Amino acid sequence: MREALDLARVSMGQTSPNPSVGCVIVSDGIVIGRGAHQYAARDHAEVVALAQAGGAARGADVYVTLEPCSHHGRTGPCADALIEAGVRHVFVAMQDPNPIVSGSGMHRMREAGISVEMDHSAQVEAARINEPFVHFMRTKRPLVTLKSAVTLDGKIAAPEDNEGWITSESARRHVQSLRHWSDVMITGIGTVLADDCLLTDRSGVARARPLLRVVLDSQLRLPLISRMVVTGDADVMVATTTAASTARRKALEAKGVEVVVFDSASGRVSLELLIQELGRRNYLSAMIEAGSKVNWGALDSEIVDKVFFYYAPKILGGLQSLPIAGGLGRRRRADAILLRDVRLHPVAPEEFAVEAWIQKD
Repeated sequence: MREALDLARVSMGQTSPNPSVGCVIVSDGIVIGRGAHQYAARDHAEVVALAQAGGAARGADVYVTLEPCSHHGRTGPCADALIEAGVRHVFVAMQDPNPIVSGSGMHRMREAGISVEMDHSAQVEAARINEPFVHFMRTKRPLVTLKSAVTLDGKIAAPEDNEGWITSESARRHVQSLRHWSDVMITGIGTVLADDCLLTDRSGVARARPLLRVVLDSQLRLPLISRMVVTGDADVMVATTTAASTARRKALEAKGVEVVVFDSASGRVSLELLIQELGRRNYLSAMIEAGSKVNWGALDSEIVDKVFFYYAPKILGGLQSLPIAGGLGRRRRADAILLRDVRLHPVAPEEFAVEAWIQKD
């Protein structure tokens, strides 16, 4: 099962909108088949492993990180493939949260005489590998992570010269892993105007689908010569409002940028409507890399599910340096946004990251 989990982990970022799954087949103590799902290759992990094992799979033991599917999608049911191969035991790390599976795959195999056992010791790790998929299946919304690079006193930008980086190259490489595992990047127009950022996946690893880059831009100020627009290849969306210029909208669309209107009562882009639309398009995960105002807007609107903050051993101080989240903030300590399941990650010798879930009712 450890090897199956490793296979699933390696395939992260290459399976959306499907889950990352690893499978290992063992006969007489010898591994005879290994498989991991990759969306472009269609075949699920179990089918890949069975193809390697061939006829030796009969009477073998199967270790799989997610319950084998029991329905017809782009491919046939993996539960049926295991039954036809004549395997003896199937060890499953976690039940599939997809309601059209959710136990039916295991039930089908048991009815066929296969011994099916849950490996509860691997369940937590299997669920972490597929956090976006699990979250999407339960909510029909992408898992939204707010990422930021921060000084020890909670600042993300100085009031004047902001050239250079807060965190180290090691931390920035780690961020590329987060981008690789994300389906969507979201930022604000202020960040684009200040940094002319790209928000691309520079991990160098193949993806299941292009990384969608979304700019929150109520007035459509996104420059036509910005790197975001110039490098766009049907992978840039601008979320705006009805107050934006029609001429600007047509000019951006002529450059291949998708412009979508999400009005809110405040006159700014409705983040809630944006996340709903991303869910309708089957995006499993989104990461926000933005400035202080957008960060607070996202937290205050309750669209954020997780935070991932990279801390550098630096202090900016001052009242004009921008905090992680600006805006009005909470007026009372009792109303603070609470976090749970906090995890610390060493990133570099003197840097660390904090990963945590937003506590929601």
